[in-house]
Amino acid sequence: MLVAATVVFLYYSIWTLAMPFVDLDHPLHSFFPPRVWAIRIPVILILLGSAVVGSFLGVVMIRSNKKKAAKAKAAAAKKKA
Repeated sequence: MLVAATVVFLYYSIWTLAMPFVDLDHPLHSFFPPRVWAIRIPVILILLGSAVVGSFLGVVMIRSNKKKAAKAKAAAAKKKA
Protein backbone atom coordinates (compact mmCIF):
# COMPACT_ATOMS: atom_id res chain seq x y z
CA MET A 1 0.00 0.00 0.00
CA LEU A 2 2.89 2.32 0.72
CA VAL A 3 4.33 1.77 -2.75
CA ALA A 4 0.94 2.39 -4.38
CA ALA A 5 0.43 5.58 -2.35
CA THR A 6 3.91 6.79 -3.27
CA VAL A 7 3.35 6.12 -6.98
CA VAL A 8 0.00 7.95 -6.93
CA PHE A 9 1.52 10.88 -5.02
CA LEU A 10 4.45 11.17 -7.43
CA TYR A 11 2.23 10.89 -10.52
CA TYR A 12 -0.19 13.53 -9.22
CA SER A 13 2.66 15.82 -8.10
CA ILE A 14 4.36 15.64 -11.48
CA TRP A 15 1.04 16.14 -13.24
CA THR A 16 0.07 19.22 -11.26
CA LEU A 17 3.44 20.83 -10.46
CA ALA A 18 5.75 20.01 -13.37
CA MET A 19 3.53 19.57 -16.42
CA PRO A 20 2.40 23.21 -16.67
CA PHE A 21 6.03 24.10 -17.43
CA VAL A 22 6.42 21.49 -20.20
CA ASP A 23 5.60 22.46 -23.79
CA LEU A 24 2.17 21.33 -24.97
CA ASP A 25 3.60 19.47 -27.97
CA HIS A 26 6.00 17.43 -25.81
CA PRO A 27 5.31 13.64 -25.88
CA LEU A 28 5.27 13.57 -22.06
CA HIS A 29 1.80 15.15 -22.14
CA SER A 30 0.38 11.93 -23.59
CA PHE A 31 0.85 10.21 -20.18
CA PHE A 32 -1.40 12.66 -18.31
CA PRO A 33 -5.09 13.60 -18.63
CA PRO A 34 -6.12 17.24 -19.15
CA ARG A 35 -5.25 19.58 -16.28
CA VAL A 36 -8.88 20.25 -15.40
CA TRP A 37 -9.06 16.71 -14.03
CA ALA A 38 -6.30 17.55 -11.54
CA ILE A 39 -8.99 19.49 -9.65
CA ARG A 40 -12.05 17.41 -10.50
CA ILE A 41 -10.67 14.05 -9.33
CA PRO A 42 -9.78 15.16 -5.77
CA VAL A 43 -13.08 17.05 -5.43
CA ILE A 44 -15.05 13.98 -6.54
CA LEU A 45 -13.07 11.75 -4.14
CA ILE A 46 -13.61 14.13 -1.22
CA LEU A 47 -17.35 14.34 -1.92
CA LEU A 48 -17.63 10.58 -2.28
CA GLY A 49 -15.63 9.97 0.92
CA SER A 50 -17.74 12.47 2.85
CA ALA A 51 -20.92 10.78 1.63
CA VAL A 52 -19.65 7.35 2.70
CA VAL A 53 -18.57 8.60 6.15
CA GLY A 54 -21.84 10.49 6.61
CA SER A 55 -23.88 7.45 5.60
CA PHE A 56 -21.93 5.23 7.98
CA LEU A 57 -22.44 7.64 10.86
CA GLY A 58 -26.14 7.91 10.06
CA VAL A 59 -26.57 4.13 10.08
CA VAL A 60 -24.67 3.80 13.37
CA MET A 61 -26.75 6.54 14.98
CA ILE A 62 -30.03 4.96 13.81
CA ARG A 63 -29.01 1.52 15.10
CA SER A 64 -27.87 3.01 18.40
CA ASN A 65 -31.17 4.83 18.81
CA LYS A 66 -33.12 1.63 18.10
CA LYS A 67 -31.11 -0.23 20.77
CA LYS A 68 -31.76 2.54 23.30
CA ALA A 69 -35.48 2.48 22.51
CA ALA A 70 -35.59 -1.30 22.91
CA LYS A 71 -33.79 -1.09 26.29
CA ALA A 72 -36.15 1.64 27.48
CA LYS A 73 -39.17 -0.37 26.38
CA ALA A 74 -37.85 -3.48 28.16
CA ALA A 75 -37.18 -1.46 31.33
CA ALA A 76 -40.68 0.05 31.20
CA ALA A 77 -42.23 -3.42 30.75
CA LYS A 78 -40.14 -4.74 33.65
CA LYS A 79 -41.34 -1.92 35.94
CA LYS A 80 -44.98 -2.65 35.07
CA ALA A 81 -44.66 -6.33 35.95
